[in-house]
Amino acid sequence: MNTLFDIKDNVTVITGGTGVLGRTIAKYLALEGAKVIILGRKEDVGNAIAADIKAAGGECEFMKTDVMDAALVQANCDAIVAKYGRVDTLLNAAGGNMPGAVIPPDKNFFDLDTNQFQSVLNLNLTGTVIPTQIFLKPMVAQGKGSIINFSSMAAFRPITRVCGYAAAKAGISNFTAYMATECAKKFGEGIRVNAIAPGFFITEQNRSLLTNPDGSYTQRGKDVIHQTPYGRMGDPEELCGTIHYLMSDASKFVTGTVAVVDGGFNVFAM
Repeated sequence: MNTLFDIKDNVTVITGGTGVLGRTIAKYLALEGAKVIILGRKEDVGNAIAADIKAAGGECEFMKTDVMDAALVQANCDAIVAKYGRVDTLLNAAGGNMPGAVIPPDKNFFDLDTNQFQSVLNLNLTGTVIPTQIFLKPMVAQGKGSIINFSSMAAFRPITRVCGYAAAKAGISNFTAYMATECAKKFGEGIRVNAIAPGFFITEQNRSLLTNPDGSYTQRGKDVIHQTPYGRMGDPEELCGTIHYLMSDASKFVTGTVAVVDGGFNVFAM
């Protein structure tokens, strides 16, 4: 039997797992046999997601956390290792944006709220660094593990409005490359660090930017569609195969890469 893509019993930690993308990925992985632990701030939502996954036949639990609180994330890690004995995959999906770190068309750079800009950097970038630092330790101890960060189209090229978010995601891509080398050189080839860069998917954070209340696209949404050769937004389920690959031994010689899942958005130039 070929086990190249087998993720059965893979102990998988997902930060930010209560969002639209995170919950979809969590359910897919659990139904593929992974033991999924969702970390997030929204306890009611997280418990409901875990219950839904368990009802569908997957193994999943929710733990409340704050990716900016190292002591709390460490407590999460300790509890997971105590229960499961290991951590195989860390998916750093926590992130978001704030109004003050966005520059809309009727404003300019001087209107940028630097405090909210810093908060967005912290949530996305530092909120990736802290869980990585903590969950990497059991991976090093066991000699194997896969860390998958969440980058963005905004990391490849400047995208209008999202000043703080774009800067943070560019940092995540750079951090991914840095950690790939750091881990390989100091901890061996068993530790892999990669990232996924989704194109445009409708989430609760961007819904009002990309769609009108009646479901039609805003001008920004139309601009995205025009830039995407596939001519549509992505479906959350379309991220799952790439993440599955990066978790499994099928990608055991792959590290430091940013895997793009965007319907061609990043390569279209006209």
